[in-house]
Amino acid sequence: MKNTWKFLGAAVLVSILSFTTPESKKRIVIDAGHGGQDIGATHGFYSEKQIVSNIAKQIASQNRNTEIEIILTRDDDEFSSLQERTEKINKLQPDLVISLHVNKNTNEEANGIEAYVSEQNERFEASKAHAEELISVLSDNKLRSRGVKIAPMYLLKNTKSPAVVLELGFLSNANDRSYLSSNTGQKEIAQKILEYLAR
Repeated sequence: MKNTWKFLGAAVLVSILSFTTPESKKRIVIDAGHGGQDIGATHGFYSEKQIVSNIAKQIASQNRNTEIEIILTRDDDEFSSLQERTEKINKLQPDLVISLHVNKNTNEEANGIEAYVSEQNERFEASKAHAEELISVLSDNKLRSRGVKIAPMYLLKNTKSPAVVLELGFLSNANDRSYLSSNTGQKEIAQKILEYLAR
């Protein structure tokens, strides 16, 4: 009986410690798409790589939640291949990967935010659930929802964690471009993502 109580006491101690160690934090990777010579979508002076980098930095700087650890795949204008990004992410073993991008279309009326997930990702169901919730949180009268779509994107299918690509709007659309390129818009997007992560 004495040994049983010792075992239970040890189990309780392990349980308590598991919620107070750094490993108990929610680890989130924010991947700002493109970088360096890979500019991404452009319109005039605006570039995808800069807009998503700004938003990623806003997410990191606005985070005050000690239970959430934000890790950026890049915090400057550097280029790394999709394979390099994916390898880095898999070493980190995050709870969620959000890859930020901006869209462009020859049809200037095309607008809104959409999410992509891959059925080849081993955490597909979790990825899809996160994507649906993120779209719900981020879409409003400023960015309309274009829903969640399936695509075999390299990062999505090769990441071993739940992973979502967010196309945050269209640079080719005047309203989306105005919002995405503004400091206010970038801060609001970052804040909404953080609010979702804190749930």
